[in-house]
Amino acid sequence: MASGSKKVIYASLAGNTAIAVTKFIATSITGSSAMLSEGVHSLVDVGNQVLLLHGLRRAQAPASAAFPFGHGKEIYFWSFVVAILIFAVGAGVSIYEGIHQISDPHPITDPTVNYVVLGLAIVFEGAAFWFAAREFATVRGDQGAFAAVRSGKDPTMFVVLFEDAAALLGLFVALIGIAVGQLTGLAWLDGASAVVIGLILAATAVWLAYETKSLLIGESATAPIVESIRSIASSPSHVLRVNEVLTMHMGPEFILANLSIEFHDDESTESLEVSIARIDREIKAAHPRVKRVFIKAETVTVTRATETPEEPRDSSFSDQDE
Repeated sequence: MASGSKKVIYASLAGNTAIAVTKFIATSITGSSAMLSEGVHSLVDVGNQVLLLHGLRRAQAPASAAFPFGHGKEIYFWSFVVAILIFAVGAGVSIYEGIHQISDPHPITDPTVNYVVLGLAIVFEGAAFWFAAREFATVRGDQGAFAAVRSGKDPTMFVVLFEDAAALLGLFVALIGIAVGQLTGLAWLDGASAVVIGLILAATAVWLAYETKSLLIGESATAPIVESIRSIASSPSHVLRVNEVLTMHMGPEFILANLSIEFHDDESTESLEVSIARIDREIKAAHPRVKRVFIKAETVTVTRATETPEEPRDSSFSDQDE
């Protein structure tokens, strides 16, 4: 998945760099506020994609004494920073420039340049969006788009997809605003387009921040994975019950699993160790993203089938490294 994410980011980075340059050139020629907002939008996107690439690189750093579970959550942090930048810089500058143009409207000197630039931008941005959507479709499988975003653990994929979608929508808003302003002679419509673009960016930023927040805090694995882990841990005959299955994503490809399992009291220490090692191997084999498994082994004495088991005693944690 990481390689797929990088391809999507590189594709968007190349397209947005070229688009940003042409938009700013068009802005300097025409003085369009909507075009300036679009230029700032593309520039922010370029910066965001650089930050996402930095996050992916940092997430690959090995574990250390200070970070025993690695740096996988770096990608969640930088994705959250991207959402803040979209809101603060992209949306803020667009809305400010739009309000300034509405309060002091001035006509666009040469709208033809804007049409050419916006047309090219729509083509390039559309290609980037198609590439990101195709990669996202392979990840989400049969899930709906919003459900896949809610359950997804690799924010780089949907961050780029949302950015490209917002960029395309903003381009059409700018195109409509410039065209209607030219036809009606109402110069303030150019500023109104910039405000609408800013609101689109703000909404995108809020949604991205909301989706990455839970991952940054510590989101569990998906329900099917949790249930599968519970089923695997329950399979040995001498397991009385599985009390808890606590999971956390330490990165898109790193799940930490903590289990509390009750064994029958007549099991020997050697038998418990063998069972724990087996459960550990089977969980990791079924779910390669589960990198660390901690098992709290508890024993209870069951005297009769109708009696309530005694309180657990003699508990210990065990993690079987691969």
